[in-house]
Amino acid sequence: MLNRVVIAPSGFKESLSAEAAADAIAAGVRRVLPGADIDLVPLVDGGEGTALALAAATGGRIVTTAATGPVGETIAAHFALLGGGDTAVVEMAAVAGLSLVPHGLRDPGATTTYGVGELIRAALDTGARRILVGCGDSGTSDGGAGALQALGARLLDADGCELPRGGRELTRLHRIDPTGLDPRLTEVELLVACNPYNVLCGERGVARVFGPQKGATPAQVEELSAALENWAFVLTRDAAVPASDLRSGPGTGASGGLGAGLAALGARLLPRFDVLLDHLDLDARLARADLVVTAEGALNLQTPRGKVPAEVARRAKLHGRPVLALAGTLGEGAGEVPGVDACHGILPAPMELAEALLRGSELLTDATERALRMIVLGTRLPVQAEVSGTQRPSSVR
Repeated sequence: MLNRVVIAPSGFKESLSAEAAADAIAAGVRRVLPGADIDLVPLVDGGEGTALALAAATGGRIVTTAATGPVGETIAAHFALLGGGDTAVVEMAAVAGLSLVPHGLRDPGATTTYGVGELIRAALDTGARRILVGCGDSGTSDGGAGALQALGARLLDADGCELPRGGRELTRLHRIDPTGLDPRLTEVELLVACNPYNVLCGERGVARVFGPQKGATPAQVEELSAALENWAFVLTRDAAVPASDLRSGPGTGASGGLGAGLAALGARLLPRFDVLLDHLDLDARLARADLVVTAEGALNLQTPRGKVPAEVARRAKLHGRPVLALAGTLGEGAGEVPGVDACHGILPAPMELAEALLRGSELLTDATERALRMIVLGTRLPVQAEVSGTQRPSSVR
């Protein structure tokens, strides 16, 4: 019997927030199981919606402020002040996310995290003693250089001139002058919630893995890779905390290398789910479920490397709960995610990406209904039971 269904999805990038995805899945569940107890647990991974979700979960509030967007314009951005303490949550996607970069301007060598530094300064202005930076859904690949510039660091070329913003410019970086950094940074605990699988440089560095997703051509990927190699070298020499590996340490590539930039300021890079999900009491809620439904835009070989469906499945299996995963696209390895018992794509037929993004809620609801009807059908099929060495059909219940 499916009496209690926990719905714990991530968002679908550029289509649905985690909250909207949870609502769409719930609508599909109700079509099949109208009497089920549905527990909505929209999950955040540090990307879009993180500040709002954590503020709501802790009785905190959202603070809106103007800041510099990823292509250099002033935008309305926000951060959260959590309830019951002095912790601020800076969601980098709220000021430097891919959704804020117009399609015609998607060049990760030019976009900047300057606004992230401005939000950190604004959080410091509130008196926050602990700042949690959520990484995810970024539209940048500047290694966090823009954030450091906003916080007072000077990035200088060989002639002593300050560099313009953007990751491409880091090929000309000669020296970092950290003397102008905001002194309050030494008095605050700075935490970065990130995917530890993301590293700054090398064959699995962010320029090569994520650059094409952000609009980089093959030539731009190589240019940006070289720029970030130089950034890692100079940053380590001039600004890094002792014994830090900014080139290939876990999480250094988070949000286009923002992890490395903030680590140079003494920030602790922590696995995002360890930091974020405790606020949502996820484990206790999964333990009470008869079925767990999770979802994300894509299910593939990358899913076990720090994606929401894999983390939900891992935790659900600690309590022996079955897991259904829904996805916009099912790629190689979709059926091999540890802990996921069944996966289901939401597209009923081939369609243009723009249409699929626009119809995300409808497609997700319909796909949930189809998957749940198959699950319910499976519970009603005859089961072959072995009796005294022979097999016979069991009665249908």
